[in-house]
Amino acid sequence: MRASKLLVTLALSAVLFTGCGIKSQNAIIKINDQAITQAEYDKLMDRSISQSPFGKMGDLKGNKDGFLYLMMEQNVINQLIITELLEQEAKDRGIKVTGKDVDEALKKSMDQMGGKDRLIEVLKLNNISVADFKKDLKNQVKMQKLANSAGKIEVSDKECEKFYKENPDKFQNPEMVRASHILVSANAWQIQQDLTLDGKRKMEEAELKAQVEAKMADKKAQAEKLAKELKADKTKFAEYAQKYSDDPGTAKQGGDLGFFPKEAMVPEFTKVAFESKPDTVSDVVKTQFGYHIIYVQDRRAAGVTPYDKAQNGIRDYLTTEKQIKALDDLTAAAKKKAKIEYMDERYNPEVIQKKLTRQVDDATGGQASKVKEEFKKRNKK
Repeated sequence: MRASKLLVTLALSAVLFTGCGIKSQNAIIKINDQAITQAEYDKLMDRSISQSPFGKMGDLKGNKDGFLYLMMEQNVINQLIITELLEQEAKDRGIKVTGKDVDEALKKSMDQMGGKDRLIEVLKLNNISVADFKKDLKNQVKMQKLANSAGKIEVSDKECEKFYKENPDKFQNPEMVRASHILVSANAWQIQQDLTLDGKRKMEEAELKAQVEAKMADKKAQAEKLAKELKADKTKFAEYAQKYSDDPGTAKQGGDLGFFPKEAMVPEFTKVAFESKPDTVSDVVKTQFGYHIIYVQDRRAAGVTPYDKAQNGIRDYLTTEKQIKALDDLTAAAKKKAKIEYMDERYNPEVIQKKLTRQVDDATGGQASKVKEEFKKRNKK
């Protein structure tokens, strides 16, 4: 349930992101004479590319008529238009957000993510600064207030109970273990590549193999030494993880992985973690990443989250759903009465859609247009 609620919350935040802060007189779109600037577009587009897995596939901006770039451009333009429409609606309704509102939203986000350190870690992984995240939160709070002003956003106990009964799979909890680990990074292929590229002389295959095996043995010996010392004194585990672990994501947290189900880790790691008793340090475990020492701290049996513990989460989830629906309705109404001008037709969503359809048609022999026409016919009936 926490995961579902978080996904909806993050989706709402993404939809409401403004990209404000960099202004330019170079307007690309005007909505009721309010400008969306080139700088705002560039900032949000750069952010979208950096956060997308497609952004790692090459220089998307090198081909601005490429399919992936157009898909992202369409999404960015729609976000900017929706944001401006809702900003204007909020202004007309006199909606304001205080510093206290933002602080409360920030505290709630930290609680959902498992604390301040965990939230900061997630932001770093997604290339989001704390300052930008706070701006997102401020916009999210503003939109929540706007949604609430559009109609009574209330969730009854009866609705919560109904959701709980109709979605039993969302409250099933697998067996979980809480553990910490120390990783001594060791990968034979990577070591071989490093030796081959950095070597001052070319080595014969036998010599290269021997050096790889020797380095792997050194890594294993390092891990075994740490494991022996920690079996003798478990209280040093967090200190050792911060000092020796090659996993940067967990080292600063003392190696803590939190609670996780079996499928969250590679099989070799899972087998040892789930077979170990709580408060025990394992022998060295080899995986594709290297050599691990695992400290199992706690276990949770599989089961079902009882309704009384799930109720608050359900209420938050359903409230967010209703707020999103209210904002969708407000956006649709605002679009109908708004004066939207495209200073450059490249940024017109209809133009972007035509380019995308043309590319899909070229790749599928016209199937995209056929499906679109069929959809129109069905909607007319």
